[in-house]
Amino acid sequence: MEGPLATEVWAFDRTLTHVLLVNHRWRGWVAPGGRVDPGETPREAARRELFEETGVQAELNATPAAATVRSYHPTWSATAGISYLAVVDQRTQLTSESGQPAAWHRLDEPWQGWFSDDRLRMKQCALWLGESIKHPHP
Repeated sequence: MEGPLATEVWAFDRTLTHVLLVNHRWRGWVAPGGRVDPGETPREAARRELFEETGVQAELNATPAAATVRSYHPTWSATAGISYLAVVDQRTQLTSESGQPAAWHRLDEPWQGWFSDDRLRMKQCALWLGESIKHPHP
């Protein structure tokens, strides 16, 4: 994944209590995501990665939820990353990539993963989404 720009999707269920993660072979449970290919926007890449890693097709929020600079491997240099939000029906059939199962995880229970600190930011985004759904901005 080493490269100039990475992207991922924080896909929440409709109750905003679960997030869809993939079990990466050495990073553990992480949000679906990957490299932005030449000619792609970060949002297009996020949608593609979500589909490739989970089989889920979703509309993503137009505005990114988070921007990060972090290393995706101990020997790689830091990469800029952009996280997008989506709300998905939890009953949607998941089609995982080979060796990387996808599953829903509760936001109020920790999971083992390279970026497990993201859980708290994900919870904050889920709360924000819930408020924006209840009280949409004109």
